[in-house]
Amino acid sequence: MLSVGQVTAASEGKYDAKAFAMHHVADAHEWHIVGGLTIPLPCIVIHDGLHVFLSSKMPSAHHGTAEAEVAETHTAAADAAVHAAETHASPAAHHETYNGFYFSESGRIAHEDGGFTLDLSITKNVATLIIVALIMFLVFTSVARAYGRREGEAPKGLQSFMEPLIIFVRDEVAKPNLGNKTDRYLPYLLTVFFFIWISNMMGLIPLIANPNLTGNIAVTCALALMTFLITNLHANKYYWGHIFNPPGVPLAIKVILVPIELAGVFIKPVALMIRLFANITAGHIIIISLVGLIFVFGNAGENIGGGIGGAAVAVPFTLFMSFLELLVAFLQAFIFTMLSALFISLAQEDHQHDNHAAHAAAAHH
Repeated sequence: MLSVGQVTAASEGKYDAKAFAMHHVADAHEWHIVGGLTIPLPCIVIHDGLHVFLSSKMPSAHHGTAEAEVAETHTAAADAAVHAAETHASPAAHHETYNGFYFSESGRIAHEDGGFTLDLSITKNVATLIIVALIMFLVFTSVARAYGRREGEAPKGLQSFMEPLIIFVRDEVAKPNLGNKTDRYLPYLLTVFFFIWISNMMGLIPLIANPNLTGNIAVTCALALMTFLITNLHANKYYWGHIFNPPGVPLAIKVILVPIELAGVFIKPVALMIRLFANITAGHIIIISLVGLIFVFGNAGENIGGGIGGAAVAVPFTLFMSFLELLVAFLQAFIFTMLSALFISLAQEDHQHDNHAAHAAAAHH
């Protein structure tokens, strides 16, 4: 009788492009750097108490959250054998365990007794988020100290690099949308812009196995949720009045229009979330797929000529896509920040513009 581990091992000899790509964009409980170099990350689990241990102690930790994708490469016969085994055994029967813990098919840590398990582990994405936060903290505190020491002087070093970016966000993103309310929301907009941009840039560093922070929908969901909360908690009465009681619209039309307007309140942050997630993930998958052409044409090392031909096609396109991703990294940070500023502005727009237009029309007549 085949176990999941045995079937997975049997499939490892053949290159699978889909499993390879999904493994690299998925989160994991360890950070694979290059070759055999892997950094184990802390596993923090609550199950009948707090348990803390390194992921290297967990059997089959290298599968991470890509285990489900790898499992899809099994043959139909192997799937049938695994299914038959699963129907007569507990979920943990297919896994070696560490103190009763094992990696489930979804990549979470579960316990063999089937009880409630809360996985609060430091995964690769969480570690990347912490690194990005530290980079931002160190950069901005350093720049702030430089302004204090060199008040009234021309910027130097890191200060001269950051100042144009900060001014760009202030003058090209915040002010055109928020006007005299720019200073109130500029800290949030700067934080979002630099967080997304630095996260995207980290995902382009090949020597650290391309962490995919902004390609994780949970991260983009959290960012979109913050914009959603700021937009709607600071919205004025005209914004809500336009949604629930559109002025100058017949009652019969309001019955149709109000649900559409209300849906738009939630559609806008969902669009923010999906746009960032989809663009970043797609970029990673395209680059990984291009690299995979070398193994596909080379038949996983069995055909040297095919591998060289695949490299001749893959390497130039991979370099082109990598440079394009540098632009996309900045562009996606800019778009998310611009749309956030726009949504906040629309929620606080009053009737002053309408009143000015009415007064101008009256004066004209």
